[in-house]
Amino acid sequence: MKDLVQNFTTQLKEAGQIAEKAIISGDKNIQNIVITGLGGSGIGGTIITEIISDTCKVPIIINKDYFLPGFVNENTLVIISSYSGNTEETLSAMEQAISKKAQIACVTSGGKVLEMAKQNQFDFIEIPGGKPPRSCIGYSLIQIIKVLASKGFAPQSIFSDLQKTITLLDKENSNIKAEAEKIAKKLHNKIPVIYSLGTCEGAAVRFRQQINENSKMLCWHHVFPEMNHNELVGWTTKNENIAVVTFHTTFDYDRTEKRYEVCRPLFEKYSSGVIDITAKGDSKLEQFFYLINMGDWISCYLADIKGIDPVEVKVIDHLKGELAKF
Repeated sequence: MKDLVQNFTTQLKEAGQIAEKAIISGDKNIQNIVITGLGGSGIGGTIITEIISDTCKVPIIINKDYFLPGFVNENTLVIISSYSGNTEETLSAMEQAISKKAQIACVTSGGKVLEMAKQNQFDFIEIPGGKPPRSCIGYSLIQIIKVLASKGFAPQSIFSDLQKTITLLDKENSNIKAEAEKIAKKLHNKIPVIYSLGTCEGAAVRFRQQINENSKMLCWHHVFPEMNHNELVGWTTKNENIAVVTFHTTFDYDRTEKRYEVCRPLFEKYSSGVIDITAKGDSKLEQFFYLINMGDWISCYLADIKGIDPVEVKVIDHLKGELAKF
């Protein structure tokens, strides 16, 4: 897993090359978009939705279930994101998209999704397979961007941002790893509570997922300002087993930043400590990938400290095996 994280910018370069060669049809009166996928395949949709939230002219929702929303019809673009191509929930959603005559584009490494895309002559982009899905967010996210940009829902300039992202992460590699190792030591034997300040919830979700899968730990996340209206009231008892991690970008709204400034002393009082991580870079894409890369390294260093294999996901394999019996 550490090798895969170390080679993240190589993956981003390859993803850019794949996107450049991909042929995707243009907009055909698309009035809304659904990106459907789960886990490491689904998080890309969550992140890109935040990145283009201020420019996309149609509503986008992220679907992480067997079923599609009732509004899906022939004017809906449904992006199918499944790394393996065999995710049962995503295949169910894809079958519904076909029955609803939605416009479909697929991002996958193979499996039934690729087979169905070819049979039905859907737009598709094939990405390299054979790796843990969570380690291939660069491949899947960039191809989702390609689909959206080809249809006019994401700016083409985002691919220039991709090149800047690669340069940034290569330049900061040693610093990111050093900071991540220090943070991992602080989070060892703690329950991480992850907060984002509104603009980068997708990166916080990704970090939670990586802590779960790579570090084999439970944690939770929430987002400002929503957490101020419910979860904040739960901060009433000192718990040394909890450590707070916050994600910040330069795109955070100033009123949200003020909310955090007011809440931070409370977190310090009732937890073992607060760790603030501020993204580097100019664009949203740069800053999101900076936070993603930082979180990935933290999860790997936690696995090292615990002496466990970050790749192993036996409990998920057991679940799939049991479900296969029905």
